[in-house]
Amino acid sequence: MHSRDAVGIVAIYAPIVAETTISFEVTPPDAATIAQRAHTLWPTYPWIVATDDADTQVLGYAYAGPFRTRAAYRWSVESTVYVAEHTRRKGVARTLYEALFRLLGAQGYRRAFAVVTLPNEPSLAAHRAVGFTDAGTWRACGWKFGAWHDVALLERPLGSEPEAPADEPIPLSAVPPETIAAALER
Repeated sequence: MHSRDAVGIVAIYAPIVAETTISFEVTPPDAATIAQRAHTLWPTYPWIVATDDADTQVLGYAYAGPFRTRAAYRWSVESTVYVAEHTRRKGVARTLYEALFRLLGAQGYRRAFAVVTLPNEPSLAAHRAVGFTDAGTWRACGWKFGAWHDVALLERPLGSEPEAPADEPIPLSAVPPETIAAALER
């Protein structure tokens, strides 16, 4: 991720943090914090940024991280996608998520989870459109803007689920460059 991407991500994410319950962060992170988060996850988990045709404006971003910390969860990830307000309902989230899922599948991950603050029908619909299904609701688990909020847990397979995993998930850096290039093609 380029440093200019972190600035563009902040432009998308800061208003979501400051003005909505979509994110449970309460203080918008700055570009340095976003870049550090990406740098920390990047060796193992992908971050993808969509830009306009001139490559000057970030339209959205998607990334994955660990689902839970216990070793048995290592074939699962938590995925996230955010898009600029003016690009919503234009396929940017779908494009980002589909590329992310191809990369995660190539790495050997088996299942992606997403957490959506309720109510948020547009986000639920966007996640369901790319193959997520409902996996439960966590009640009153987040406190923001003076109220408790529920979240929906959604899940999506990333590949076939054999009786036992053949291999450990591999770091993104071990995925062949041609596989990465194919995953990122639109």
